[in-house]
Amino acid sequence: MSSRPRVPRIIGTYPELVLVIIAAGVGLAVGRPFRWADGHQGINALLFVLVFATAMTVSTDSLRRVLSSWKQLAAALVLGVTVLPALSWLASHLVAAGPLRDGIMVVGIAPCEIASVATTAMAGGAAALAAALLIGSTLLSVALAGLILSFVANNAHVHPVHVLINLVVVVGIPLTAGLLLAAARNLSPRSITVAEWTATGALAGLVVLVAGQVHIEAAYVGVLFAILVIVAASALLGVGIGLTTSREGSTSLLLTTSMRDFAIAAALASAAFGPEAAAPLGLYGVVVLLWGTGVAGLLRSRPGTSPQH
Repeated sequence: MSSRPRVPRIIGTYPELVLVIIAAGVGLAVGRPFRWADGHQGINALLFVLVFATAMTVSTDSLRRVLSSWKQLAAALVLGVTVLPALSWLASHLVAAGPLRDGIMVVGIAPCEIASVATTAMAGGAAALAAALLIGSTLLSVALAGLILSFVANNAHVHPVHVLINLVVVVGIPLTAGLLLAAARNLSPRSITVAEWTATGALAGLVVLVAGQVHIEAAYVGVLFAILVIVAASALLGVGIGLTTSREGSTSLLLTTSMRDFAIAAALASAAFGPEAAAPLGLYGVVVLLWGTGVAGLLRSRPGTSPQH
C-alpha cells in the first residue's frame, strides 16, 4: 500500500481544478473588490488574455483536422440553438417566477463558454474544433437571441449589436492574433507551456471575479438545482453528439456543449429583462467553470490522452 499523502496526489493530478476551487473560495469570501474589478472591465480583460494564450497553443495541423469533424460541428451548432434554449426554459421553471427565473432561462441561448477552448486544451481535446464551435455558436447566438427570446418569454427585447462589438474585442481580436502568431512562429515546447499556464492563471482569475458576484441567499437553492440540471443535460447532449468522432473531438464537443458563456448570458438577460435577471448568471459561471476544469483534469488523466492542440 502506498504511503504517499492523498492530498498532494490530487493536486498533482488536477492542478487546474485545485487552483480554480481555491479561486472560487477567495472570490466568495472577499467579494467587494472583485465586484469593483468586474465593473471596470476585469472579466473582459481576463477573457482577452485567456483567448489569446489558448489560441497560441493551437497548431495549423489541428485547424485542418476540423474539416473532418464538420458533421459533428454542424450538429452541435444546430442543437445549440434549438435544444439548449428549450432545456434552459424548462429548467427555469424549477425557480420561482421573477428575475431569477428569467436569468436561468437565458443560459441556453448563450453561445459556448469562451473558457471552454482553454478547458478543451487542458483535457487533451481538439482545441481548434472548440474554437470553431465558439465562433459559430457566438454568431448564431447574436443573430438569433432576440428571435428565440420572443418565443420563450413575453416582452423580451434584445438589441445584440453591443454584444457583437464586445465579442469582436474579447474573442475575435485575441483569437486571430494568437492563431496568426502560432502559425508565423514555430513556438518551442517551453513557449507553449508558458501559454498554457498563462491561460490557466487567467481562468483562475476569471473564477475569482465571477465568484465575487455571487450572493448566497435561500432563493438560490432552486437556482443552483436548475443550473445543475442544465449542466448535466447539456453534458449528455455533448456526449451524444461526440459518439461518432475521435476521442479528442468528443472531448471538445462535451466541454463546449455543456459550458455556455455566463458573461454573454448575463448581458442578454440584462438587456431583455433588466439587471436583476443577470444575478443568477454569476453562480452559473462558477459552477460551469468548476465543472469544465474538473472534467478537463479527469479526461487528461486517462491513459493514452495527450494534448491535441
